[in-house]
Amino acid sequence: MKTIITGKNYTPSEKLKETIEKKFAKLDKYFPEENTGNIMVLKEKDGYKVEATINTKGTIFRAEVRADDPYDCVDRVIEKLSNQMSKFKTKLQKKYKGQKGFAFEALPEYEDEMEEISVVKTKKFQLEPMSSEEAIMQMEMLNHEFFVYMNMETDSVNVVYKRKDGQYGVLETVY
Repeated sequence: MKTIITGKNYTPSEKLKETIEKKFAKLDKYFPEENTGNIMVLKEKDGYKVEATINTKGTIFRAEVRADDPYDCVDRVIEKLSNQMSKFKTKLQKKYKGQKGFAFEALPEYEDEMEEISVVKTKKFQLEPMSSEEAIMQMEMLNHEFFVYMNMETDSVNVVYKRKDGQYGVLETVY
């Protein structure tokens, strides 16, 4: 797996980079094709945070962990990513039936009882053209964590959301 390692408020040491590359290489057995893992190591006032994202053929695996030690973060992120892959193994097999995007036989079975995922409510609504600022205002008035809207500048469907740090993010769709 090709790993892209970046730091924020911190420059990862060569030893940490080697450890990350070595640990993420173990995830290669799940993917028959070359994939890229984006790993960001952040130094925070109360420790470290490691964010990892693996984007593979339409499926994204993502995990983030906070700890006092960056090496501990890396170990726990790898564990989280492996658990995600194992947990959703059956659903991924159905989605990618007949495709060679995953090496399913390499994925371990998930140990915990997995509850069935089901949709309990469906809503339909008219998308209104608006700016990101208007969408944020609408989201705040509704007291929601996200809001779907039609971006009036790009004529595409976007989602504005409130981040854990209190800031806002926008998801832009690409066709």
